[in-house]
Amino acid sequence: MKRVLKEDIEAIIKSEIQWEKLKDASILVTGATGMLGGYMLRTLIELNDSGNYGMKLYALVRNPKKLSEEIIGKVELIVQSVTEPVRADVRFDYVIHTASPASPLIMREDPVGTVAANTLGTYYTLEAAQKSNAKGYLFISSREIYGQPYANQKVFSEDTYGFVDPLEPRSCYPEGKKAAETMCASFRQQYGLNAKIARLAHTFGPGMSIDDGRVQADFLRNVVNHENIVLKSEGTAVRTYTYVSDAVTALFYILLNSDDMVYNISSEDSTVSIRELAQALVDVFPERGLKLVFDIPDSTENTGCAPFTLGILSSEKIRKLGWKPHYSLQEGLKRTVEFLEE
Repeated sequence: MKRVLKEDIEAIIKSEIQWEKLKDASILVTGATGMLGGYMLRTLIELNDSGNYGMKLYALVRNPKKLSEEIIGKVELIVQSVTEPVRADVRFDYVIHTASPASPLIMREDPVGTVAANTLGTYYTLEAAQKSNAKGYLFISSREIYGQPYANQKVFSEDTYGFVDPLEPRSCYPEGKKAAETMCASFRQQYGLNAKIARLAHTFGPGMSIDDGRVQADFLRNVVNHENIVLKSEGTAVRTYTYVSDAVTALFYILLNSDDMVYNISSEDSTVSIRELAQALVDVFPERGLKLVFDIPDSTENTGCAPFTLGILSSEKIRKLGWKPHYSLQEGLKRTVEFLEE
């Protein structure tokens, strides 16, 4: 296992999380080839290897070839699309549903598949949890469900919402997540399922694709390739970024340490404009002599990126559970590049 990844997993395990709840549990993780699902699965594998937790781990994947050798052999594979009923004769104690396209390129080219992964995928994994009488279910939602803030609205807490246009195909992602959240609430009320929802701010780190079309991916690819960072806009939109190990630690806090249904995950200290994000990468690696370059198209380009100009999440609620981010934006960016180049 690469150094940065190993350090991250060790830090997650050292957090004040009620890991004992997972002793001898059967756990299903969807999206195991993605960044969040992969981190969560690696954490569970390390708990098994180092702490004798006796967990039975199941990974639902479409393409098992994308799994690393470190994972294969440690888990049972369920090879299928998440948009179909879960084909496994297993009683799951916990179900963690992370599977969802996160790339703006996919959202632009396949909005139907994007909305299906979040709606059908959530229904079928909730159904599997309910039939198993599972102890816990965790759905990975997004800052995007809040939409565009209304006038004078700068911060979203868990009970405040903005505007999303349901007739815009790019809304396949936020509207799919919103429908999935309603399913979680419905299963919780109708069947008593202990369903939890985590709304993540923009998350980055080892395991992310640097070719998926998100601005942080584009910028990181520029740095890895020793290229100037290219901005396709003035970069005024404001985002909050959370390093992946901090985000995954929060996910386990929600699954195992919380009582309420929904929590934001956000490192507010890492709130920057897109231009400031690019400048942060330049500043972290001064020895590379990189510069910011603006290449703004004359006409509006359909990149598939979220149209929201502001979306700061309040993490006050989850901080009351004892969680707090460990890495600053600059530290997280440096670790990500070190991992990509290791």
